[in-house]
Amino acid sequence: MLDLSSFNNLQLDAIREVGNIGTGNAATALSKLLACMIDMDVPRADLVSIYSLSEYYGDPDSVVAAVFVRSFGEFGCSLIFIQEEEDADLMVNLLLKQQFGDSVPTDLDPEMKDSALTEVGNIILSSFLNAVNMLIGTQHQISVPGVARDMLASILDVVASIFGQMGDMALVINTQLRVGASSQNEERVISGNIVMLPDPDALELLLRKLQVL
Repeated sequence: MLDLSSFNNLQLDAIREVGNIGTGNAATALSKLLACMIDMDVPRADLVSIYSLSEYYGDPDSVVAAVFVRSFGEFGCSLIFIQEEEDADLMVNLLLKQQFGDSVPTDLDPEMKDSALTEVGNIILSSFLNAVNMLIGTQHQISVPGVARDMLASILDVVASIFGQMGDMALVINTQLRVGASSQNEERVISGNIVMLPDPDALELLLRKLQVL
């Protein structure tokens, strides 16, 4: 079984490039969803131990929003889209404004906010997965997404306890999406992290498909 110490630079670069391609596809899908221009900073992609995720991120007490999906198929993996709560609420407001115009109520029901956040996260993660599977020539089915809002440490503890049973490595992609407002000449910067947790055999499959194993 592969472990972090066994990867060479060529393999790490190939895995990072997968993250870049997936994130670019996700940004394109988000641009269509929000009907506005989105520029994406060059993503930073790192392969880390699933048990070190809490150290990789910032303040463990910060409140975050997370959307989870599971991919079934030849390339089995779990994906999570994590944002600071402020960034998640900004993304939700952009989506609701696109759907309802300027008449979006200020006192939105929390369930409506979470529903919109789930939709955004599902689009991002599905698009990321589509790009990866197209790249390596595999097919997949995706689970119904779940959403959670909690302290970062609590979210990552759950991730490690549940998904750690399947594999102990995670590909973390961090980027900033510069979202241009469609009706105003301004730009909003929204940060987000896509965490891909490939199954052990799926990670080996990925490296073989990329011809670096």
